[in-house]
Amino acid sequence: MNRKPLDYVELVSTSNFSFLRGGSHPEELAITAGVLGLDGFGLTDRNSFAGVVRAYVALRDMEPRPPQGFRYFVGTRLCFADGTPDIVAYPSDRDAYGRLCKLISVGNLRGEKGAPLLHFSDRR
Repeated sequence: MNRKPLDYVELVSTSNFSFLRGGSHPEELAITAGVLGLDGFGLTDRNSFAGVVRAYVALRDMEPRPPQGFRYFVGTRLCFADGTPDIVAYPSDRDAYGRLCKLISVGNLRGEKGAPLLHFSDRR
């Protein structure tokens, strides 16, 4: 693909892994971002990294390839049960990713499947 990427990155997208919130598969979202010529794409499902591998594989195997310089961002939207506004989090390194996974696990263990109970005070 030889066209110039658009000066736009979709950073807060939600796939069908965010139950009753997102409708598209992560693969479809990622491929669409690449086909549209966006500079990048970020997947941020609710309290989950469930779709990030599927989006990555779709982008890796995409033909034609996404535009030169296209970036894929792995993140999550932290949704709290205590009224704290949602926070979009993008881990910056492996340690940050591990801490974020641990935080999400706390909420998932406390809640029910598809309905984690995460509190802002859990962030420690």
